[in-house]
Amino acid sequence: MQIERDTLVPAPTGRVFALVDDLAVYPAWMNLVHDVHEEPTTGERRTWNVELQAQVGPLARSKRLRMTRVVHEPDRRVVFERNEIDGKQHSPWILAATVRPDESLADSTRLTMTLTYGGNLWTGAVLQRVLDDHIERGAAALCALVTESGDAGPGR
Repeated sequence: MQIERDTLVPAPTGRVFALVDDLAVYPAWMNLVHDVHEEPTTGERRTWNVELQAQVGPLARSKRLRMTRVVHEPDRRVVFERNEIDGKQHSPWILAATVRPDESLADSTRLTMTLTYGGNLWTGAVLQRVLDDHIERGAAALCALVTESGDAGPGR
């Protein structure tokens, strides 16, 4: 399954990139991301332990992932990939975010996010719809976060 979303964010590229470059910031704007803890950095790659959680009627589905930032092009592109270290085979999760200035509106950014998932926990029409809803609400919350008055936020 692959979901791609393109959003016009009313903020400069650097500020938007700061919100998508660090998984620890995601809970502030993406309620699908329930909890995040960064591991101590070893080498040049940063790694986070992420808990995703979504409500499906009376049931909550959750998934824990160890995500490593594998591509880091400041103010342009970032890619996170699942990177478990327990020796077991796991379904791939890849999250990519690309930012670029939008020419149609001054001080605005075109954000494209792509989530690629190769497992079966989040598949099926109902769960895919729940995931899509979380992504849509997350895009709106990200736009609201960068436009809140008095919030300096990351990457100002």
